[in-house]
Amino acid sequence: MAKKKTTDPNYKVLAENRRARFDYAIEDDIEVGIVLTGSEVKSLRENSANIAESYAAVEDGELWLVNSYIAPYNRAMFAHEERRRRKLLVSRKELSKLWADTQRKGMTLVPLVLYFNHRGLAKLKIGIAKGKKIHDKRATESKRDWNRQKQRLLKQNG
Repeated sequence: MAKKKTTDPNYKVLAENRRARFDYAIEDDIEVGIVLTGSEVKSLRENSANIAESYAAVEDGELWLVNSYIAPYNRAMFAHEERRRRKLLVSRKELSKLWADTQRKGMTLVPLVLYFNHRGLAKLKIGIAKGKKIHDKRATESKRDWNRQKQRLLKQNG
């Protein structure tokens, strides 16, 4: 007997960086925690965030999310700064791996998805990526177009 897939009421995608998969070749991804203030969490619960222009960086032995936007929460007593640097939580082993990838291999840390996990905690999925050249982007686009065309042909004939 197959189990019914129940949707978790706590899991909720808040912001997605869809452009990242076009601009970068994602080699690996990692889930990290994010340090937020109370008004930022309340604002995220109202679903108002943007990670499209942001990036992650390893500085002074810590991982930071730079230039992400969380809208101000209008009912907060102590408002937060919308584009402040937010600390990301990873283990030391993962941090050293990320530092090695960015410093030695020339990779970039790109935020992919900001979401609440099944326990209701704010998490960020970071991709370890290498920037694509223009010809790589064209190849990806033509491959995607061919797959769409192929699906149309199969649908017509099938």
